[in-house]
Amino acid sequence: MSLFQTRFATDADAESVARLVNAAFKVERFFIDRDRISAAKVRGMLQTGKFLLLEDGPAMLACVYIELRGERCYFGLLAVDPQLQGQGLGRRMVEESENYARDAGCRFMDLRIVNLRAELPSFYDRLGYIVTGTAPFAGDVEPNQPCHFINMSKPLADPKPRGSEPAAHIL
Repeated sequence: MSLFQTRFATDADAESVARLVNAAFKVERFFIDRDRISAAKVRGMLQTGKFLLLEDGPAMLACVYIELRGERCYFGLLAVDPQLQGQGLGRRMVEESENYARDAGCRFMDLRIVNLRAELPSFYDRLGYIVTGTAPFAGDVEPNQPCHFINMSKPLADPKPRGSEPAAHIL
């Protein structure tokens, strides 16, 4: 039986994180024909945020980048090993990210997706995210077709104190 563990990445994980993100983001090759991220970029991002990892023993199954921004938290680069997609690991990583943000005192969770990834808005909508606007595509690469970012956000409910669950009603 597998026992998944989560932890935050260190600089030593940069190569593995880059490999996983690039494998998961190969679906974007139709508009950006290159790797999504490098190990050097991962190390740079670790200076401003964290990569949360989901592992099964030595195997990295999923990761997500999280950056605290005052009362808001941003997440991006949600990546699940392509052979394991569709099993709820992405949803789990979003939930773990939201818990981290909530525990850090954030009131909102934000993300942005590229409009050409037509499957993503409905995925995040099912997780409670709403479209809050759009932004021009900006990155260190030129896409081979017009595109833009879709900004999405979700309010984070205050965590319930432990033991505060309502008492069961006896009928």
